[in-house]
Amino acid sequence: MEKLLLSQLPDIFVPVAEIFAQKKEELCDMDAKMGDGDLGLTMDKGYGALPDILRENLSEGDFGKVFMKSGMKMASLVPSTMGTLMSSGLMGAGKELKGKIELVPSDFSLFYHGFAEGIAKRGKCTIGDRTIYDAVYSASRKVNEELANNPNLSFAEVTEIALKGALDGVEATKCMIPKFGKAAVFSAKANGIADQGAVAGYYLLVGIHNYFAYKKQ
Repeated sequence: MEKLLLSQLPDIFVPVAEIFAQKKEELCDMDAKMGDGDLGLTMDKGYGALPDILRENLSEGDFGKVFMKSGMKMASLVPSTMGTLMSSGLMGAGKELKGKIELVPSDFSLFYHGFAEGIAKRGKCTIGDRTIYDAVYSASRKVNEELANNPNLSFAEVTEIALKGALDGVEATKCMIPKFGKAAVFSAKANGIADQGAVAGYYLLVGIHNYFAYKKQ
């Protein structure tokens, strides 16, 4: 696959919906130890609905507008802290992809960057705060580094590189002290354990990669 058309966008998030359906209980269990215990439910509900939300907004005409409109709709569907961050990530990606009616693999660097920055701006978080941002920013940075060396990477390669970066970010959170929400109250329990939000961010990128890995076969 050399180009991604707007009509294909909803299909990318079908594997994302599937992985969050599979990981719902795992994420809830992780979150119960450090937060409200509803993380898996939020991710499952939000991303389970996202493919249809994207389809409903394809008439907007470009990737940027579709992500912006879909992010706003998702925000109303899952009005929780993580739901808001996920929605803000989608809208951030929309800003980066404004006006684009098709994407080449290198354009995914814009998606990852915009998604990360949308989260950072809304959540007022930065690297080292032990949040989902640690995973998605690490993915974005890794993709940019690799594309600088090889701008002709395929979609499957770009999304696999993002996975590696996100996993690095998840691992790094094991040594961080939580600063936000209920997790900060249970900070003594955090040592050696990955941040549940960062894990959720990693699973999001797993789902995206699964789409392109399948297309490669």
